[in-house]
Amino acid sequence: MTTRTTRYIALLRGINVGGHNKVPMAELRALLADIGYADAKTLLQSGNAVFTAPATATAKVAKAVETTLAAKYGTDIAVMVRTADEIRAAVDANPLDVGHPSKFLVVFYADPVDRTKLEGFDASAHAPEEMALSEREIYYNFPEGMRDAKLPIVVERKLKVRGTGRNWATVTKLLALAEEE
Repeated sequence: MTTRTTRYIALLRGINVGGHNKVPMAELRALLADIGYADAKTLLQSGNAVFTAPATATAKVAKAVETTLAAKYGTDIAVMVRTADEIRAAVDANPLDVGHPSKFLVVFYADPVDRTKLEGFDASAHAPEEMALSEREIYYNFPEGMRDAKLPIVVERKLKVRGTGRNWATVTKLLALAEEE
């Protein structure tokens, strides 16, 4: 009997930023192999990994990666995991226009976004920034650039949960990497 496998994408929050939470990508690939995950590839230095593992809940995969990172580095690094199909669905579900890919952000959350925490919140008060909610993602468009964007900071404070964001170019590159044969 063969074990069914799935392509996963792991997004690590807040690594290799300003000298904090240093995780070299070669070490991340080795760490994934040590867990038993195969064909690990990384993209950029910001904690993006694509790998193959036995089909299971993404929460279990995230927990395995978080636990192993904590044991190796002694830090609490949040990891959001999606299957290749889930990343494809997130890309296809994007309701906003992507002007410039580096000015468009997708924030991934481990659990469904609690919309009740955003009731009465008026995102248009932060125009020209825009946002749209999905089940476990929030899409942001920043026509004037991300550097001074306020909307994601305000939203994260309201949600009181950690997510991790990737610009549109990175999301689509990860999808292409995950869908490679």
